Amino acid sequence: MTAAATTDSNSPDNIRALIEATSLKVNALLSGDTAVISELAVRYLIPASVSLLAVFVGYMVAKYFSRVISTPVCKRVDETLGKFIGRIVFYGVLLTVIGTVLKIVGFEMAGVATVIAAAGFAIGLAFQGTLSNFAAGVLLLVFRPFKVGDMINAAGMTGRVNEIDLFTTTLDTTDNRRIIVPNSSISGGTIENISFHKHRRVEVLVGVAYAASLDSTRAALILAAEALAEHTVHGTDRGYQVILASMADSSVQWKVRVWAATADFFMVNEKLTQAIKQNLDAAKIAIPFPQMDVHLHRVDAAESVSAPTRTRPRLRVSA
Repeated sequence: MTAAATTDSNSPDNIRALIEATSLKVNALLSGDTAVISELAVRYLIPASVSLLAVFVGYMVAKYFSRVISTPVCKRVDETLGKFIGRIVFYGVLLTVIGTVLKIVGFEMAGVATVIAAAGFAIGLAFQGTLSNFAAGVLLLVFRPFKVGDMINAAGMTGRVNEIDLFTTTLDTTDNRRIIVPNSSISGGTIENISFHKHRRVEVLVGVAYAASLDSTRAALILAAEALAEHTVHGTDRGYQVILASMADSSVQWKVRVWAATADFFMVNEKLTQAIKQNLDAAKIAIPFPQMDVHLHRVDAAESVSAPTRTRPRLRVSA
């Protein structure tokens, strides 16, 4: 019986009648028929206005609840987790309001769910990269290799984390550039959390001349490290070290290591380099540059007769 009713409603006569009725309504509306206008207002305009107003109120309520719930979590637990929870609450409340409004105005939610599922499948095939970013964003928020405010090096970019979204992560570089990186690029590579630890080791490599005394060089480098005592972190496996590293082609290599607070890393690195140069200059210890000595040996005629294979001048290069 249902199939027959459906067939009858889709018959050419019924469709023609529906078109004629619609034309009459439009003509009456254009002619200013108050009865038709009142009927359309009661049947369509007022419900649509009420629905839009309800969605707008739901949007404001969703923002309010998102802020109320996320703010304490950001202050007391973690800013990254707080923003994530706030976003979940916002979309959850907003979708609930929209679903309730659609049900009230007469939409069949089962049909809507079917359409959404079919559309979701098609969208999933079309936006595989976007879904991979979403999955990577969830992993970043769950395992939290970094949080908002951390300085990281990921996906070939270095910057401070401004926001971790479900699809992208926003970084601010040291020269104040805003960079938005897809989450899949971050989770699929190596992540370096530069500011994770409170302390970092500053290491300056310096080469001195072979003629310089080892004891004098070590004393000068120790003075350079001790000049940064106020910025040095002391304790077990901390402090400073002066290490004789290796004997290179043109110089003797030394390493000067100083532990400092992570926030002071670049400042300490510059000050340590400056102190090393000044102390080596004061001790009259040279810092050589790579060089090469070229020696030219000429073969005379007597040697040419006794050794026919050496008839031309040859060039010997020694470092």
